[in-house]
Amino acid sequence: MEKYIEIFKTSYHGYFNYLWKEITHFHWENYFYGLILVSLIVWVLELLFPWRKNQKVFRKDFWLDTFYMFFNFFLLNLIVLIFLSNATAELFNDLLGMVGLELLDFQLLDLDALPFGLGLLIFFLVTDFVQWNTHRLLHYSPFLWNFHKLHHSVKEMGFAAHLRYHWMEPVVYKSILYIPLAIIGGFDVESVAIVHFSALAIGHLNHANLGWDYGFLKYIFNNPKMHIWHHAKVLPKHAQYGVNFGISLSVWDYLFKTDHIPHDGRDIALGFDGDENFPSKFISQELYPIKTKRRNSS
Repeated sequence: MEKYIEIFKTSYHGYFNYLWKEITHFHWENYFYGLILVSLIVWVLELLFPWRKNQKVFRKDFWLDTFYMFFNFFLLNLIVLIFLSNATAELFNDLLGMVGLELLDFQLLDLDALPFGLGLLIFFLVTDFVQWNTHRLLHYSPFLWNFHKLHHSVKEMGFAAHLRYHWMEPVVYKSILYIPLAIIGGFDVESVAIVHFSALAIGHLNHANLGWDYGFLKYIFNNPKMHIWHHAKVLPKHAQYGVNFGISLSVWDYLFKTDHIPHDGRDIALGFDGDENFPSKFISQELYPIKTKRRNSS
């Protein structure tokens, strides 16, 4: 236990050093300024090409979503994930060590041994497919759905809604993603940065006030006209747990028949059944899953 406490302390110390360097040293894979730059670009696109022309520039919950964007991306998300990654790696190594194995024994593919473009593509596809399945799990599991409701409480779509989510979500995503990424070891910082910023840009666009579907590329990439149906309040009877679960790619939904775009969804109602009782303030939203569990168990 002392080892994990030390990992916890080191993770926090390392995180604050990392965050300070992100703010004070500009480099191309800088997440802090990358988030700001991508957000500004997509916001300008919203203002130039608004799909819902009557939607205000500062739409409903704009500032709340902007706060979530930075809170989740830096103040909490990275602290949790850095510790989680370090602790998970150490835990797996300890468990495997008990039976005389190492994590490298399970590695099926070394991306370093492949041409950079091919390795990057495999890393992107594996990451996106695992996240697509995790996203489905957030909808199908009643326990996890209580956390995911926060993201679906958005009533007007805009780029910042992309990062409105409960802090527990990235814990679930990264925990499930850890083993598949260990199996395809060898990805480097550059690969992670490219995939990360691609997902960030696509996610911002998916939630933006834009009426784009990218033409024939809509069958490959997730897009605003597809993703708005994921946030639809009224779901088809055959898909009450949700539709269009794609993160960056739409291809998984088309392959596994979870796609649903019945018509132009520009003005559909967003949310979920009972969302009128969902809290509107940050602290209450973060505590919602805990309070809901207590009510259900009492």
